Amino acid sequence: MQPTLITIGLLCLSNIFMTFAWYGHLRTLGTKPWIIAALVSWGIALFEYLLQVPANRIGYTVMNVGQLKILQEVITLSIFVPFSVWFLREPLKLDYLWAGLCLLSAVYFIFRSKF
Repeated sequence: MQPTLITIGLLCLSNIFMTFAWYGHLRTLGTKPWIIAALVSWGIALFEYLLQVPANRIGYTVMNVGQLKILQEVITLSIFVPFSVWFLREPLKLDYLWAGLCLLSAVYFIFRSKF
C-alpha cells in the first residue's frame, strides 16, 4: 500500500483515540474527580501514540514535516466535528465550515509544489 494512504489511515485512527482522550471525559466522566479523567485519558492516549508515531514515520518518507502537520490538522477537524455533534451533542456551527475552508487553503499552500 502507498505510504500516503497508510499515513492517512493511521492518522485517522489515532485522531479517533485522541479525540476521545481529550474530550470524551467531558460527557462520560463529568462527575468524577479530574485526576480520574486524566488517568483514563492518558490510557486512551497511549493507543493514539502507538498509531501516530508510525504514521508520522511512514508519512515522513513521502512528505515534509509541514505537510504532515497540515494533514494532521485536516484529519483532526474531520474527526472532531462529527464527534462533537454526535458524541458531545454540540450544535453544528457554520464556524466549522469556515475553519475547514481555512484548512483547505493551508493544504493548498503546503502541498502546492506537489500539485
